[in-house]
Amino acid sequence: MLAHNPSISTGACGGSCACSTCHVIIDDPAKFDAMPEPSDDENDMLDLAFGLTETSRLGCQVKMSKEIDGVKVRLPSMTRNLQAADFKGAKKS
Repeated sequence: MLAHNPSISTGACGGSCACSTCHVIIDDPAKFDAMPEPSDDENDMLDLAFGLTETSRLGCQVKMSKEIDGVKVRLPSMTRNLQAADFKGAKKS
């Protein structure tokens, strides 16, 4: 899975498909079409993502395979997922 690669940080939910911080945009439509359809849970989370496109996926739900070897992704320009510590003056735990 893209988001479980040690060189890529995982989303806020740790890859459990409960947020959209790992939202990625698949650059190649053919690679996107070679992927299994997103689950209803993934589609629900994608509905909350900023900058949703026709080739958006949650990185934590993309299973790598030979069919999508070499896939390139882009990150959206921003995210809607925030935590209290992101706000100035917020108490960090």
